[in-house]
Amino acid sequence: MNRDDILWKGILENIFDDFLLFFFKNEETLFDFSKGFQFLDKELEQLFPSEDTQHPKFVDKLVKVFTKEGKDEWILVHIEVQGYKDDDFPRRMFTYFYRILDKYRKPITAIALLTDTNKNFHPTAYQDTHLGTSIIFQFNTYKVIEQDESELEKNENPFAIVVLTTLLALKKKQLSDEDVFGLKLKIARGLQKRNVLEQKRRALMNFLKFYVRFSDSEFNGKFDEAIFAITENKNTMGIEEMLIERFKKEGIETGIKEGIKEGIKEGIEKGIERGKTEVVINLLLANKFTITEIANFANVTDDFVRKVQQSLKS
Repeated sequence: MNRDDILWKGILENIFDDFLLFFFKNEETLFDFSKGFQFLDKELEQLFPSEDTQHPKFVDKLVKVFTKEGKDEWILVHIEVQGYKDDDFPRRMFTYFYRILDKYRKPITAIALLTDTNKNFHPTAYQDTHLGTSIIFQFNTYKVIEQDESELEKNENPFAIVVLTTLLALKKKQLSDEDVFGLKLKIARGLQKRNVLEQKRRALMNFLKFYVRFSDSEFNGKFDEAIFAITENKNTMGIEEMLIERFKKEGIETGIKEGIKEGIKEGIEKGIERGKTEVVINLLLANKFTITEIANFANVTDDFVRKVQQSLKS
């Protein structure tokens, strides 16, 4: 699974209640959020294993959501994030539907998030007619490239930040790193103004940080510094912790102990440096990412990654 897939799956899980509210305005009378959600990704994979290696599915999720219609009443929400034009997409959505229905015998609502740049690709239904037998299967669609940025900026729902981020990623090729930097910062400021729970704020900021990438990795540090400057609570965004949390205890604490003679500040800096180094080592050992991708993940330069890579060979 590539990084964009991971980011989409993660953000959908982190703000799924906001996602529902974004698409179903009366969700507060429909869904019982107090019972939580159950993500059925493994079950979905069993129902629809990947068959096409040339054009693999982008992101799909199946979620069990309780309703307020009864004590144990629930429905299934099927989400597909589609990032390229696929003429067979409507049939695939229908196939999902009937296989899910056959297994669970529960109501299903399907939502297709279309994140491609082809303005002519906007499927909304699957139709088939033959010798007097016909079927029309309609599903919810949301074409990101068709959305109004000014309206999204006014929308207080956190999922609007996800859409704005995706829009920026779609037009990034036509922009310089300076332009991307300014627009990313604008979205970050918009997020900061919203009344969002801390955990969701961190997830949204990380989605923005890693989904829209700079051509020059040096801009990563510049962006982090800008975010730190505009954040009211300097620990709010958690940009560093996404990457080094696994190594926080042994990295930062050990760094503090080792650098205590030089002062606490130097010790913390040494700990953060060690944490980043360990992140780079683990990504290198995974043998799945390029030098630049690892640099973007760990918020370091390409040269830093090469030095760590060389140290592993010596």
